[in-house]
Amino acid sequence: MLETLRKQLPADKDLPARAARIDLLMRVLDGTIYDVLQYEFHQEQNGAGEYVRLCERRPSVRTGIIRTVVDDSVSLLFSEGHFPTVQAENERVVEALKAVTKDMQLNLIMVDAATRGSVGSICIWIRFLSKRVFATVLDTGMLTPIWKKDEPDVLERVEERRKVTGKQLTAAGYAGMDDATTYWFQRHWDASAETWFVPLPVSDAEAQPAVDEGKTVTHNLGFVPMVWIKNLPGGNDIDGQATFDDDAVNTVMEADYQLSQAGRGLKYSSEPTLLLKEPAQSEGNFVRSATNAIVVDKDGDAKLLEINGTASEAVIKYVEKLRELAIEHLHGNRSNADKLSAAQSGRALELLHQPLIWLADRLRVTYGEGGLLKLYRMIVAGSQKFPLTIDGENFGKLDTSPKLSLNWPAWFPPTAGDLQTLAQALSELIDGGVLSRQTAIKSIAAVFDIEDVAAEQLLIDAERKKLLAELPTPQTKVSVNE
Repeated sequence: MLETLRKQLPADKDLPARAARIDLLMRVLDGTIYDVLQYEFHQEQNGAGEYVRLCERRPSVRTGIIRTVVDDSVSLLFSEGHFPTVQAENERVVEALKAVTKDMQLNLIMVDAATRGSVGSICIWIRFLSKRVFATVLDTGMLTPIWKKDEPDVLERVEERRKVTGKQLTAAGYAGMDDATTYWFQRHWDASAETWFVPLPVSDAEAQPAVDEGKTVTHNLGFVPMVWIKNLPGGNDIDGQATFDDDAVNTVMEADYQLSQAGRGLKYSSEPTLLLKEPAQSEGNFVRSATNAIVVDKDGDAKLLEINGTASEAVIKYVEKLRELAIEHLHGNRSNADKLSAAQSGRALELLHQPLIWLADRLRVTYGEGGLLKLYRMIVAGSQKFPLTIDGENFGKLDTSPKLSLNWPAWFPPTAGDLQTLAQALSELIDGGVLSRQTAIKSIAAVFDIEDVAAEQLLIDAERKKLLAELPTPQTKVSVNE
């Protein structure tokens, strides 16, 4: 079915083949893939009275399995309880990056990037404005990365080239554009500037693009202010492997159409077709109701053509199997909340959601080490050119020498029993001299929402000193003979 829909989508030969592929997967992700079909599912005939095949109708039921798996995996990456904390030897750098994270709502940006990037790739563009940092998520269908030859993992330039109408350009502030004409819109990012070009008519193939000096922005950062993230391993130099492939999409589409057919059958069962065998005495339109009688003669007959529930039950079982196959193929969550009889520990929940965790674990590498960490490094490097002031605090130029790393929290919050076991283990390790108190605090920082480990340790030491000071002074025993 996916191939049938692919053929009906408009394909622009002037654009790279990957643009059509990403457009197709984006339609699958946001649920608009069926919009290319002309007829609703209940429209069995067209205007000429001809039968409309099922493959030409939009299903009335959408399972949304693919979007569910994508949302679940992204939630395990960058939701409020799963967002990683940045670590560095320089605490001032850590404080600045935490402030930037909150100021720019970086967790929402990363959720958006990981969701839209599930089609294969995504690009995050950062800008330094008014001593703050701003990020924009860009779909990569119309973007082309050019990598450095001596550093294949470092961007040399990113090019944007898309077709727009004159009406769109006029709405964007351009003057003298013909609304009926299609133009090339072009923009390049490199280590020194964001270069805009004057839109050119698509019909003029020999025209050379001219730089739009009024819109071009020179930043001189020394690096391309973009992070190009490939979704999963297995792709190419530009795009990674999508979270969902064609086989999974076809399975989900089969479930959509089967459920739509089951719903169609139930509607027919609710209003069965009336069959009259001539000759009949009644004339005109018949009203089918319990209070209306149909009169037929001795040779006539009247029946209601009903559908039994056997077919619907078979469809439901078939769809349940399709759902299992699709989720298994996508590495989604196959657990059933109705089968949980009691509260589960964090470790038990991990085993229950193991396939989904395996998927999210791979995404941690690409969107964590290959995305968020690179973004943090760019912010530190960009502060040398544009010193930062976040929420009234002047951080200035950040130290570029400390190495940055990410600390990911547990997949699921621990229960009271888990915390008790963890506390006993940490206490024994500290008393045995195997683990420092600071490292122990770091290990539980995410669980208890501890933002500043050093400050927490100072607070603990102060409370311990206060308790020791409040203890009664031991009295010296005096001998009776004295």
